[in-house]
Amino acid sequence: MAAPRYKTLVDALAADIRAGRLTPGARLPTHRALAAREGIAVVTATRVYAELEAMGLVSREQGRGTFVRDIAVPAGHGIDQQAVATDAVDLNFNYPSLPGQADLLRQALREVATSGDLDSLLRYQPHRGRPQDRASIARHLQRRGITAHPDRVLIVNGAQQGLAVTVMARLRPGDVVAVDALTYPGFKVLAHAFHLDLAPVPVTADGPDLDALERLCATRPVRAIYTMPTLHNPLGWVMSAADRVRLIEIARRHGPLVIEDASYAYLVEDPPPPLAATAPDITVYVSGLSKSVATGLRVGFVVAPPSTVPSLERAIRATTWNTPALTTAIACRLLDDGTVDQLEARKRDDAKARQAVAGQELAGLPLVNHPSSYFTWLPLPDDARADRLTATLARRNISVSTAEPFSTATHTPQALRLALGSTDLDTLRSTLRTVRQVVVEDAST
Repeated sequence: MAAPRYKTLVDALAADIRAGRLTPGARLPTHRALAAREGIAVVTATRVYAELEAMGLVSREQGRGTFVRDIAVPAGHGIDQQAVATDAVDLNFNYPSLPGQADLLRQALREVATSGDLDSLLRYQPHRGRPQDRASIARHLQRRGITAHPDRVLIVNGAQQGLAVTVMARLRPGDVVAVDALTYPGFKVLAHAFHLDLAPVPVTADGPDLDALERLCATRPVRAIYTMPTLHNPLGWVMSAADRVRLIEIARRHGPLVIEDASYAYLVEDPPPPLAATAPDITVYVSGLSKSVATGLRVGFVVAPPSTVPSLERAIRATTWNTPALTTAIACRLLDDGTVDQLEARKRDDAKARQAVAGQELAGLPLVNHPSSYFTWLPLPDDARADRLTATLARRNISVSTAEPFSTATHTPQALRLALGSTDLDTLRSTLRTVRQVVVEDAST
């Protein structure tokens, strides 16, 4: 049986893209022009482009057209952590480390190894963590402005699992979740896995468009609001106290749960109070020590309203039973002896130094960032192609991310997200110099 006409056209266009006859960044004919050229209906032309997009070969941009993607950039780049060459510089993922940090962790390991309760750490633990460990985390959270009884604290395997168990426990497939139009890719992955309906909220220079959020909640059955009020990833904003109050008012008026992701909040000195401090009855607060201490220390924590704790605890039981007691014991020692506070202060200074380097080496480019964050957002000219730039940089052994992993809206902006925390300062300086050169050269062609 002969393949349908549109399938033949899909195969022909796909072959041209893979063979390089249609070059990355090339604008394809409009749907109407393709239909006229091939003698097919406009709806069929739309179907052709939809299939090519599903194959990862083209990208469609509202109001601009359909463009050939650079297929040298692997699928999932920026969402999935791809293996990079040993001589490559990773500006895609952050794993900040400081001189002497390993020695601090080594000392904590020695102390745990010589402690009297080592045998007890090898057994099953309560699903949400031992009471004394939850009390350590509660004391740490008080320094972040959250007063929470240890009974409201749950210990998880990093902030990502904290988000996962929150979704598992509180949301169902098809539920509408309000998110920023640019948001943390890990939450997008969860939404896809649990079949959530992400409703994008337009972003401004200072935070989400709260008027748009109000309209969304008034017109759709929004079950949750996912937000990063203190150091948004990737845009680096810190929501004002007034906007936090209004966001909580919107949530109380319309009923959604607030999921507050505070993974990077430690980098901001004296931020406004967390949403969980203002509205502890409707907010689930999620954070961890992967960024502030070490990415390999997968210890996170969730602070939840009392009514939601049992369902969250069941979700932990269903996934990992409990966070490993050995790593939790190490984390709590570092919390109790002040090591975490020390590391957080040093990493704030380190992030400031890296932002200063970025400002110098990328001078003249329209950076969007926070002065003490480990990432910067680089919007590109309208005619630039982020996937093309990403592929060019990859050929120079530099890994960066486009806006695509962060985008939840129909239109994905042309931009690069640069992680600054995963290499030494000298390498960062020379690498950003190369990034600037590539961006400027691309704009001039």
